[in-house]
Amino acid sequence: MEVTVPLVVIVGVIVFISWRYLGLRLWQAILALVFGFLLAATTFAPGISTVINGIAKWITNQ
Repeated sequence: MEVTVPLVVIVGVIVFISWRYLGLRLWQAILALVFGFLLAATTFAPGISTVINGIAKWITNQ
């Protein structure tokens, strides 16, 4: 999956806003990060990649 820098920045901003203003705790963010890495190593990874790429293409074509 090709992840562009703007997508990473947008997700980073969402996490920062959640941490700063919505009460997301540091351990919750770390747990989500570890879960993401573990999920990327499963058989679900290609399907998730396809869905994310489809959504990104749909958004950029709108």
